[in-house]
Amino acid sequence: MSEKKTILVISDHPLAPSGVGTQTKYFIETLILTGKYRFICLGGAVKHPNYEQQYVTDDRWEDGDWIVQPVDGYGSAEIIRSILWTNKPDMIWFMTDPRFYEWLWQIENEVRPLIPMIYYHVWDNYPPPKYNGKWYRSTDVIASISKVTYDIVNKVAPDVENHYIPHAVDSTSFTKYPKQEIENFKSNSFSDHNNRTIFFWNNRNARRKHSGTLLHWFNKFADKVGPDKVCLIMHTDPSDPHGQDLQQILHDFKMDDGRIILSTNKMPPKSLAMMYNMADCTINISDAEGFGLATLESLSCGTPIIVSMTGGLQEQVTDGEEWFGIGIEPSSKALIGSQQVPYIYEDRISEEDFIDALTKMYNMSSKEREILGEKGMKHVEKNYNFKNYQERWLELVEDITERLGSWETRKGYKSWELLEAL
Repeated sequence: MSEKKTILVISDHPLAPSGVGTQTKYFIETLILTGKYRFICLGGAVKHPNYEQQYVTDDRWEDGDWIVQPVDGYGSAEIIRSILWTNKPDMIWFMTDPRFYEWLWQIENEVRPLIPMIYYHVWDNYPPPKYNGKWYRSTDVIASISKVTYDIVNKVAPDVENHYIPHAVDSTSFTKYPKQEIENFKSNSFSDHNNRTIFFWNNRNARRKHSGTLLHWFNKFADKVGPDKVCLIMHTDPSDPHGQDLQQILHDFKMDDGRIILSTNKMPPKSLAMMYNMADCTINISDAEGFGLATLESLSCGTPIIVSMTGGLQEQVTDGEEWFGIGIEPSSKALIGSQQVPYIYEDRISEEDFIDALTKMYNMSSKEREILGEKGMKHVEKNYNFKNYQERWLELVEDITERLGSWETRKGYKSWELLEAL
């Protein structure tokens, strides 16, 4: 076998539970199991106890084929220069919001003459961000996580190679389990809630997720239908410094009577899948969501969803013909921004629309919710299955290594362009 290609990955730590971390892990495992690739990862977006290199070992690949270097943020130009000339990777693959990679694109003139840059692009919403155009054009290949992102890149930088590769779910973990197994899990873990309609929320406790708003509105819904008939389980960190103090909200608004449960322990995939299976519906009312992995996992388990019609959530809840839950159209689209991101829509739903959606889901029979969930499972199997995700990345990476090369075989990059004089 020919010598393995080395891929430098920059992303959330690939063993972190975030959506970005999970998809990065899927990408790495897909390629490493071919025996053709090895990986050096800059593991970002988490607090590290130390900065020693970590070796991810497994019987399925050789020791040393997957190295993680802990970094603050997502790295730096100095780290890239050091790895570039010490390890001579054959490409850079990086993922998440462009805001975190301006430093990397600013040294593309040092990187791209040697190796191609592949960006797995996360973007939440319109209007098309023209201010990102210079970054798109500083990249060899873009892979877009959603239909919204794919359309935006095509509008802003139509000359840049762009592929639609949505997130995927590992259905060996996130699947529908036998009813008796679900009932046993529910009785063992939530025995006091056997006769309630259960809504599930699995997200980071962060501003754009509207965790406090969710609590406040669900509380009103519970008062409307009877607080002993419904329950909201929030799987999150109630004390996340980027979010609200959920315990304080529960106490001050008198929601600590069983209508709300805070699930704070980290769970392996099988246990998390059982939570989705146990729930009658999974919720996400973010005002901006690149994709939203939790609701995709929920559909993969056969549980319908209630989502705001923003970002990648839109293509999960409907395929344009069938619906797999309830999609709530924004009641307002505020154009917010900052010096770094001058403009982007923030999609806010209304209290009335949300409570109406909860009520509609609550009033459905178990059979009606089951039919929605079955349709959702088929939607995920068809459009977001693990096999397609793996095949798309394998084909793209192999094509890039052959077509664009690296170091002595580098092709397809020019450090200059001809402009017509006015």
